[in-house]
Amino acid sequence: MTLTKRGLVLRISEETGHVQQEVFEIVQRTFDHIVKALSHGDKVELRNFGIFEVRVRKARTGRNPSAPGIEVPIPERSVVKFKAGREMRLGVGKLNPKLLAKPGTQTPKV
Repeated sequence: MTLTKRGLVLRISEETGHVQQEVFEIVQRTFDHIVKALSHGDKVELRNFGIFEVRVRKARTGRNPSAPGIEVPIPERSVVKFKAGREMRLGVGKLNPKLLAKPGTQTPKV
């Protein structure tokens, strides 16, 4: 199951008793401030959740899968990296990998 922004708003609205529109505006403004900070090159640190930061990926040469002999230059670009916080790592670490496996795929053997 995927948690969407709408699902997040519904859950918060139910838990707090606030109107969905108010919750939506707060959630959207939170995301807007995170995006704005990242677009200025700032790091966003949310304790126990994680850290968002902008990193620069070096320019490199790629290959077209349809024509493997042809090299394609990929320019340098900025990307957002996320490092999970302690509580998130611990919570996700409790998951059973077999429950996450999709039908037809195999979990890696350790």
